[in-house]
Amino acid sequence: MRDTVELLEAIGRDATLRHASPEELARALEAADASAGLRELAANGDGTTLTKELGLVQMHVEHMSQTGGHEGEGEDEHYPEDDHGDGKDDEQNPPDDPDDTPPT
Repeated sequence: MRDTVELLEAIGRDATLRHASPEELARALEAADASAGLRELAANGDGTTLTKELGLVQMHVEHMSQTGGHEGEGEDEHYPEDDHGDGKDDEQNPPDDPDDTPPT
Protein backbone atom coordinates (compact mmCIF):
# COMPACT_ATOMS: atom_id res chain seq x y z
CA MET A 1 0.00 0.00 0.00
CA ARG A 2 2.86 2.39 0.72
CA ASP A 3 4.03 2.17 -2.90
CA THR A 4 0.51 2.98 -4.09
CA VAL A 5 0.30 6.07 -1.91
CA GLU A 6 3.77 7.17 -3.01
CA LEU A 7 2.78 6.74 -6.67
CA LEU A 8 -0.38 8.78 -6.11
CA GLU A 9 1.72 11.51 -4.51
CA ALA A 10 4.15 11.41 -7.44
CA ILE A 11 1.25 11.75 -9.90
CA GLY A 12 0.00 14.76 -7.95
CA ARG A 13 3.43 16.42 -8.01
CA ASP A 14 4.25 15.73 -11.67
CA ALA A 15 2.17 17.82 -14.08
CA THR A 16 2.97 15.54 -17.03
CA LEU A 17 1.51 12.57 -15.15
CA ARG A 18 -1.36 14.55 -13.66
CA HIS A 19 -2.49 15.72 -17.12
CA ALA A 20 -1.53 12.56 -19.02
CA SER A 21 -4.07 10.62 -21.01
CA PRO A 22 -5.40 7.44 -19.37
CA GLU A 23 -3.27 5.33 -21.76
CA GLU A 24 -0.08 7.26 -20.98
CA LEU A 25 -0.73 7.09 -17.26
CA ALA A 26 -1.46 3.36 -17.45
CA ARG A 27 1.87 2.80 -19.26
CA ALA A 28 3.75 4.85 -16.64
CA LEU A 29 2.10 2.92 -13.82
CA GLU A 30 2.89 -0.40 -15.51
CA ALA A 31 6.56 0.65 -15.80
CA ALA A 32 6.55 1.63 -12.10
CA ASP A 33 5.08 -1.77 -11.18
CA ALA A 34 1.97 -0.16 -9.68
CA SER A 35 -0.71 -2.24 -8.00
CA ALA A 36 -3.49 -3.73 -10.08
CA GLY A 37 -6.04 -1.44 -8.46
CA LEU A 38 -4.12 1.71 -9.30
CA ARG A 39 -3.60 0.58 -12.90
CA GLU A 40 -7.30 -0.23 -13.24
CA LEU A 41 -8.24 3.17 -11.88
CA ALA A 42 -5.92 4.92 -14.33
CA ALA A 43 -7.02 2.87 -17.33
CA ASN A 44 -10.77 2.55 -16.74
CA GLY A 45 -11.65 5.06 -14.03
CA ASP A 46 -12.86 2.23 -11.80
CA GLY A 47 -11.57 2.59 -8.25
CA THR A 48 -13.26 -0.49 -6.81
CA THR A 49 -10.13 -2.66 -6.73
CA LEU A 50 -7.97 0.17 -5.39
CA THR A 51 -10.53 0.86 -2.66
CA LYS A 52 -10.33 -2.80 -1.61
CA GLU A 53 -6.52 -2.78 -1.77
CA LEU A 54 -6.33 0.24 0.50
CA GLY A 55 -8.95 -1.19 2.87
CA LEU A 56 -11.18 1.84 2.57
CA VAL A 57 -14.73 1.62 3.86
CA GLN A 58 -17.29 4.05 2.52
CA MET A 59 -19.34 5.63 5.27
CA HIS A 60 -22.64 7.38 4.67
CA VAL A 61 -24.25 9.78 7.06
CA GLU A 62 -27.83 10.79 6.54
CA HIS A 63 -28.29 14.53 6.74
CA MET A 64 -31.72 15.63 7.82
CA SER A 65 -31.88 18.93 5.94
CA GLN A 66 -35.67 19.03 5.94
CA THR A 67 -36.02 19.22 9.72
CA GLY A 68 -36.47 22.40 11.69
CA GLY A 69 -33.51 24.34 12.96
CA HIS A 70 -34.83 24.76 16.50
CA GLU A 71 -35.80 22.27 19.13
CA GLY A 72 -38.42 22.90 21.77
CA GLU A 73 -41.97 22.39 22.78
CA GLY A 74 -43.62 25.28 20.98
CA GLU A 75 -43.14 26.35 17.40
CA ASP A 76 -42.80 30.07 18.20
CA GLU A 77 -40.46 29.83 21.18
CA HIS A 78 -37.62 31.52 19.34
CA TYR A 79 -39.65 34.56 18.22
CA PRO A 80 -40.51 37.57 20.38
CA GLU A 81 -44.21 38.01 21.13
CA ASP A 82 -44.77 40.60 18.41
CA ASP A 83 -42.72 38.79 15.77
CA HIS A 84 -44.48 36.27 13.54
CA GLY A 85 -41.28 34.98 11.98
CA ASP A 86 -42.11 36.42 8.57
CA GLY A 87 -39.24 38.94 8.55
CA LYS A 88 -41.65 41.89 8.57
CA ASP A 89 -41.86 44.41 11.36
CA ASP A 90 -45.38 44.91 12.64
CA GLU A 91 -46.08 48.61 12.99
CA GLN A 92 -47.95 49.00 16.25
CA ASN A 93 -47.63 52.76 16.78
CA PRO A 94 -48.92 55.31 14.28
CA PRO A 95 -46.31 57.54 12.69
CA ASP A 96 -45.42 60.79 14.48
CA ASP A 97 -46.26 62.80 11.39
CA PRO A 98 -49.54 61.75 9.76
CA ASP A 99 -49.67 61.94 5.96
CA ASP A 100 -52.30 64.67 5.92
CA THR A 101 -50.15 67.23 7.80
CA PRO A 102 -48.59 69.81 5.44
CA PRO A 103 -44.81 70.19 5.62
CA THR A 104 -43.51 73.18 7.55
